[in-house]
Amino acid sequence: MNANILTQIDGRKAYKEQSLPISGDGMYLTREEELILAGEYGYALQKAMEILVALGEIYGADRLIPIKSAQVAGVSYKNIGDAGIEFLRDFADSGAKVSVYTTLNPAGIGDEEFMEKQLEIIELYRSMGIEVTSTCTPYYGANLPKFGDHLAWSESSAVSFANSIIGARTNREGGPSSLAAAIVGKTPNYGLHLDENRKATVMINVETKVETFVEYAALGYHLGRALGNDVPYIRGLKPEKTEFLKEMGAAMAATGSIALYHVEGETPEYKGAINDKLEVVSVGREEINAVKEQFSDEWSEIDMILIGCPHASLYEIKEIAEILTMRKKPLKIPLFITASRAVKALADALGYTEVIERYNGRIIPDSCFVVSPIKGWYGGIATNSGKSAFYFRSFGFNVRLDDAENLLREAP
Repeated sequence: MNANILTQIDGRKAYKEQSLPISGDGMYLTREEELILAGEYGYALQKAMEILVALGEIYGADRLIPIKSAQVAGVSYKNIGDAGIEFLRDFADSGAKVSVYTTLNPAGIGDEEFMEKQLEIIELYRSMGIEVTSTCTPYYGANLPKFGDHLAWSESSAVSFANSIIGARTNREGGPSSLAAAIVGKTPNYGLHLDENRKATVMINVETKVETFVEYAALGYHLGRALGNDVPYIRGLKPEKTEFLKEMGAAMAATGSIALYHVEGETPEYKGAINDKLEVVSVGREEINAVKEQFSDEWSEIDMILIGCPHASLYEIKEIAEILTMRKKPLKIPLFITASRAVKALADALGYTEVIERYNGRIIPDSCFVVSPIKGWYGGIATNSGKSAFYFRSFGFNVRLDDAENLLREAP
């Protein structure tokens, strides 16, 4: 390894920026990155850098690249438990601070004991300088990237949205790696950060009209199951709303590991997405109906309606308020709409929340029922989300999947 090129200025180490390998064939680090890894900038940065270097070595990254923002998972106490709290406390107690704009994934909701732990997690993240808005749709708030931005995001549906609809670049990070990237301000240069890995690997011909929210959810559910972690190029879609693509991507990411897709004529990178001749897979009405039929439990087995997975947009909330107004009578079972704190504030200001509450509905901000211990509270869930349907069926719930308009019109 080359000799250190350092001087002392006002008690701080100044460095000459140059690329140096951490090992003979390993990922290259700049002089500053080497010093961080060696602990010269403190324990917290060293620990974060160790995580990033290990990740880069595993995936063959050539270097670290700067990121514009991070979105950190590992927020719900249901998911991380006491061991996760200790991991976060170790960072927080050592003075860790994020160096880029960072938001959180949704939190869980539970009983008093659960919520004490949940609030402790939130406060640990807050102490590290993270914006504690907890949402799977950070792009509806201040964490909105632009085309080409490199990110370190972890929530699967947010990763899909950023890569596919915005054209930003992020891998599907884990909680520890996204937090480490937020602290260092960089992420390993591999996977979907690279041009060659953003090319389509399979062609999807959609041979039926896909027109409603739930049809897009069912299509995404089917494609995730069928394709795994491919990058699909999808032909034959004309989505009326961005929310339709958001839902399709969320379902693909839940049933598979699809973090990027291209829709011909719709998404920003579709024109350059095809390099080689691709395998062609056709999808028709039969596949979409088959998914919907999987989640057709009777209303007698349903005791809660859930909308907003991923978190609902203001437009979705507006539609729900209008549907409930046309219904004219309160629901006999509760309606929960999960949304970001920012979107709920707008819904409050515009009067949508008041309408929804009048009909036995509630907007729950910065939370997610999928990461909440609700099994003892409810036994059956009606939803318009393919992602919710997938997870709640795997948790042992009865599930009914349909468009919000049909659910709210038919519900008792």
